[in-house]
Amino acid sequence: MTETQAGRAALPIPDRLLAVATRMFAEKGYASTSVQEIVEAAGVTKGAMYHYFGAKDDLLYEIYHRLLAMQMSRLERIAGGPGEPEERLRAAALDVLETSFLHLDDFTVFWRSMHMLSATRQQAVRAERRRYHERFRGLVEEGQYAGAFRAGPPADLAVHFFFGAVHQIPTWYHAGGRLKAEAIGVHYVELFLDGLRGSGA
Repeated sequence: MTETQAGRAALPIPDRLLAVATRMFAEKGYASTSVQEIVEAAGVTKGAMYHYFGAKDDLLYEIYHRLLAMQMSRLERIAGGPGEPEERLRAAALDVLETSFLHLDDFTVFWRSMHMLSATRQQAVRAERRRYHERFRGLVEEGQYAGAFRAGPPADLAVHFFFGAVHQIPTWYHAGGRLKAEAIGVHYVELFLDGLRGSGA
């Protein structure tokens, strides 16, 4: 048993199933991963899985909900904390990049498999994501009102621009590449903030 497998075996069954499913969905894709493969890799029975998750779709939804809930909690703490708007926006932007790299398998699944969720669950995920974006947008607007950022670019557009770039990370990033995750995060955030400040800042 490898160190990673031993670590998974020590997890409670729901967490173990989620860890295995997340890795497999990221590597093989949701549609190409069977419940049998998940339970075998997790070292549990199908009965144990169905005790916690009614279907494979429940595992997929939990990956979305878990990532969004974690990032939303962190954003609320940053946005409601001390500091000028630009400081808090910088911290929030760095945080979404840091957590995305830290949970890269979850992040990869997030942007590859949305269409595999039921219509009701797609709506629920979009609503959670919209709440996150609105809270993030509020920091941009605070900075614009305070004069730290130029008022020209609509805050909505700035947020979509930033997250559009962030969402592409799973398509090209490879651990062990020339740039480390921390450096990429810093560059992304500086490019974003430079755009908000404009040439006169």
